[in-house]
Amino acid sequence: MKRIAIQGELGSFHDIAAHQYYEGEQIQLICCQTFEQVFENVRRDPTAIAMLAIENTIAGSLLHNYELLRQSGTTVVGEHRLHIRHCICCLPDDTWETLQEVHSHPVALMQCRNFLANHPQLKAVEAEDTAGAAAYIARHQCRGWAAICNAEAAKMYGLKVLEDAIEDNKHNFTRFLIASNPQKADFLRPLEETNKASLVFSLPHEEGSLSKVLTILSFYNINMTKIQSLPIIGHEWEYMFYVDVTYSNLTRYRQSIDAITPLTKELRILGEYKES
Repeated sequence: MKRIAIQGELGSFHDIAAHQYYEGEQIQLICCQTFEQVFENVRRDPTAIAMLAIENTIAGSLLHNYELLRQSGTTVVGEHRLHIRHCICCLPDDTWETLQEVHSHPVALMQCRNFLANHPQLKAVEAEDTAGAAAYIARHQCRGWAAICNAEAAKMYGLKVLEDAIEDNKHNFTRFLIASNPQKADFLRPLEETNKASLVFSLPHEEGSLSKVLTILSFYNINMTKIQSLPIIGHEWEYMFYVDVTYSNLTRYRQSIDAITPLTKELRILGEYKES
């Protein structure tokens, strides 16, 4: 049985993603309030696995999670893409006429902005988790409150779905990363089957330093699928670059890493894994 640490309660999108990624396997979820607690669980228990959202096609990157991933010392062993679909739900006795507030994670509220604009009578209230908002309403019997969450979470907590698929953009996907203790990584993903890697590096504050790295990656036929920069605290105008690359030849990929390493101030491979 795999123990998976997630942010959010049962019925959350992290819960759904974990069950989809490990479909057919027995898993035990460790539900955490924050992503910091997710990595703390993995630190305390080397057998635990972290699953965390890293980017969304509408909301963009979860920048704080990049930093947590780098600082945690874990290794990325996989990724999963989940289609995000939101519903609005409430207690069975409530109706549109009795609702006054809608609670959900701030990203979910943002993804349903047009829907909420058409219901100006509803006050939007931020919560820590989509499923957590639904659970709280059910647990405390909050009359006049609604939650935005996945329809499965609404059913799990005995809430009535007023409308499903209320997200503004139907092409709404979240990408999740699966990370583990480095010593466990090779047991979770066969290295010879990997075709994607996540890297983080810093560069000398010199003209053309980034373009040199990108030129070498191109020479080795390494495809860069994402680049995200984050400032280095205490070092003005210096940045950490988080890069995702895909490759078809593991040897050429390794050669490219050897070639760019002397050009960086610091380089770390966050993980090598199979593309979702």
